[in-house]
Amino acid sequence: MFNDIAYAMATAPKDAGGAQSQGPMALVSSFLPLILIFVIFYFLLIRPQSKKAKEHKTMLEGLKKGDKIITSSGIYGVIEDIDKDTATVKIAENVKIKLSRSAIAGIRTGNE
Repeated sequence: MFNDIAYAMATAPKDAGGAQSQGPMALVSSFLPLILIFVIFYFLLIRPQSKKAKEHKTMLEGLKKGDKIITSSGIYGVIEDIDKDTATVKIAENVKIKLSRSAIAGIRTGNE
């Protein structure tokens, strides 16, 4: 009775060379789902996110005085002055704010 349990818990039989009987294809097939998941994550998440970040960086580098922008906090304004790290934005008649260039979410288009 206990011999049956011992045989059930035994490891897979080895061939004459001492390797598992399934060979290297078993190793490849066991990693295949992991590889497929990584490929799917790359094309659905990583690649689009890096592309969007690159476009945002290009937009920030192309900012100039007079551009109508919206900040990441939702403030609409017009760039009055811009330098390497900061931008001065006019948001009302006598109201100007100075903010980081990275706080600019995008350039407004149309009559927004």
